[in-house]
Amino acid sequence: MAGRILAPLTGLLLFLQGALIVTGGAVRLTGSGLGCPTWPECTPGSYTPIANQAEGQLHAWIEFGNRLLTFALFFAAIATIIAVFRSQRRDLRFLALTQILGILAQGVLGGITVLTNLNPLSVASHFVLSIFLVAAATSLHSRRHHPFVRTSSSHVRISQYSLMHLILTFAVIVVGTLVTGSGPHAGDIDAPRLDLNIQHVAYIHGGLVLALLLLTVIYYLQSDHRYETRRWLGIFFFISLAQGAIGYIQYIQGVPELLVGTHLLGSSLVWIAAWRVRLSVVRKPA
Repeated sequence: MAGRILAPLTGLLLFLQGALIVTGGAVRLTGSGLGCPTWPECTPGSYTPIANQAEGQLHAWIEFGNRLLTFALFFAAIATIIAVFRSQRRDLRFLALTQILGILAQGVLGGITVLTNLNPLSVASHFVLSIFLVAAATSLHSRRHHPFVRTSSSHVRISQYSLMHLILTFAVIVVGTLVTGSGPHAGDIDAPRLDLNIQHVAYIHGGLVLALLLLTVIYYLQSDHRYETRRWLGIFFFISLAQGAIGYIQYIQGVPELLVGTHLLGSSLVWIAAWRVRLSVVRKPA
């Protein structure tokens, strides 16, 4: 029974990890980052929004909703780790545990972000931790049916390509956080911004995207006998192409909120696809 519910539980966990990134972006894009100005309370003396808050009732509930999603994510992680232990899947225990620890760390980072008035470096670290948790949840979900083992050393060359591909994807995402930290969507009108030239950082980000697309094509041609890898590379390429188009449009349009939110969702999908590419190389069904 425990083994059968692993699939929906790990799928829910992955969905919620991605949703937390999107709702966190919604908090920032609506200027609700300090809708709850204290932590862990929403306002001094209350864990929930109160009537006539100075920060605005709508902003308070948007921020509070994001906090509530963290609790839903935590309970999903607890249910997953219980199912993992009951199914006697020793190979999944560490991955399940990382979800619990990571969510607790997210709570601490979220508190630091609020208490530092949405410092952009704190916001970026909050997002990067989410990226790592999405990767762990992706591994957990992809390995839910059967134990996996590492591939043999005969695939070293392809494995090196996949590692370069993953590192470059991560670099694109991290530089993207610097673009965001230098741009207008701070999450609050008084939040600080990075002292960087947003145009220059955006050019670096775009150059890395082009390099990633080129590497993806080269990698695809090199992995001609690996169906699973080629399939995920194809998915990755088209998601990344769409993501690049959205990024370019949002840049020339002056980063409107809806396009920025869509771009944030796309970054999560790009990362999941990149991680699946890596998993298709380093592990195989036992």
